[in-house]
Amino acid sequence: MLIAVVVGALVTGGAGFGLSTVVRSPAQAAAEAGAPERDVLTADVEHRVLRSSLVVRGEVAAERTFTVSAAVNAAEGAEPLVTKAPLRTGDQVRAGSVLVEVSGRPVFALPGDLPAYRDLKPTSRGKDVTQLREALAGRGFPSVADPAAEFGAATQAALEAFYRSLGYDPRPVAEDGADRVEAARTAVTDAERALQDVQAADPREPKAVVRAEEDLGRARDALAEARLQAGAMLPASEVVFLDRFPARVESVAAQVGDRAPGDVMTISSGSLGIRGALTPSQRNAVAAGQKVRILAEATGDEFAGTTESVTDPDGSQQRAQGDGGTEDGAGDTGDGAMAVLNVTPDTKLDAALVGQEVRLTIEIRASRGKVLVVPFSAVSSAADGSTVVTVLAPNGERRQVRVRPGLEGDGSVQVTPSPKDALAPGDQVIVGKAPGSEDATR
Repeated sequence: MLIAVVVGALVTGGAGFGLSTVVRSPAQAAAEAGAPERDVLTADVEHRVLRSSLVVRGEVAAERTFTVSAAVNAAEGAEPLVTKAPLRTGDQVRAGSVLVEVSGRPVFALPGDLPAYRDLKPTSRGKDVTQLREALAGRGFPSVADPAAEFGAATQAALEAFYRSLGYDPRPVAEDGADRVEAARTAVTDAERALQDVQAADPREPKAVVRAEEDLGRARDALAEARLQAGAMLPASEVVFLDRFPARVESVAAQVGDRAPGDVMTISSGSLGIRGALTPSQRNAVAAGQKVRILAEATGDEFAGTTESVTDPDGSQQRAQGDGGTEDGAGDTGDGAMAVLNVTPDTKLDAALVGQEVRLTIEIRASRGKVLVVPFSAVSSAADGSTVVTVLAPNGERRQVRVRPGLEGDGSVQVTPSPKDALAPGDQVIVGKAPGSEDATR
């Protein structure tokens, strides 16, 4: 019996211990469960500089773009055809290189600021002649013997040598130049013989000798002129002057064997910038000198930049405007025509970015120093019409704080609480309700 009593006591005690690990009092269960999950979403009150920005799309482009036209004359009765296309889209163009060949004639690039607006040949004078001579000298073909800004025999010889270095014969000034030279040589020979005959016949006739010498001089001048007419010239159709090298091929419109259209190639040069498009309302928000964040989405690279100018649809550039525009286009008063935005990066961009789209975040306005900032969704209207934010205390209590909204930007808004100490950085403000919860504004 004693043994039975002891065993029963042990069983009863073990069962009690087992139940004690499962059964909890309401107070103990609540204490061990911890705080309940929040039924609202909150965000921190921040103390920082608030910036209002506008996001638009842009494209990396070179400072200048040129179109190469196929104006080279083909043989009589033949169509102009592309006979050589050495470059492809994305290739670099260096000074002195051939861009394209049309009907056997080259179109090459040389350094210079002035466009090729006329053929250059003997008797040509001007800044474009100086530009050509400097470009040839830079390629190793000087012409120092000619007077400044003049196309003379030395310039002609330098131009001919340059053409030969490319593997082409230069175009002569006159198609019948060779015949003129031959005729002029014959005239010089005849004048030389006439002078010799006069000198041998009667040396006591000085007038006859003088006249024969004058005839020989004129014949030699005519030969020199004929040689210039038979020598090289630079057709405006065979050269493209670019202000900066290396340049880049943006597009090629024709391949070998194609009939040469008016435009065969587009090339760009100069420093890289960014061009974007602005709606009329966005145009009103942008002015020169505003800071820009540039994101190349293809590579993930970020750059800083500055708005340089905005070209309106009528072609005018306005350097300063108001800041009342909105990103979504509200308030458009124009006819929908887009303005062109030009952005200058603060650092040099890689040429590989040319033609790629980028995202431009333009800083429209910024607060003067640090201010209290909350998400825009945290601001609501109270029953009395005042603007409030709802603060959630650590213990779960909620209190409404009256605020005066200020600058808005990037989904946030500046707030000034009343009283001023009613809101502080780090406070939690309600911005919405958690999924599946009851309305958080009850």
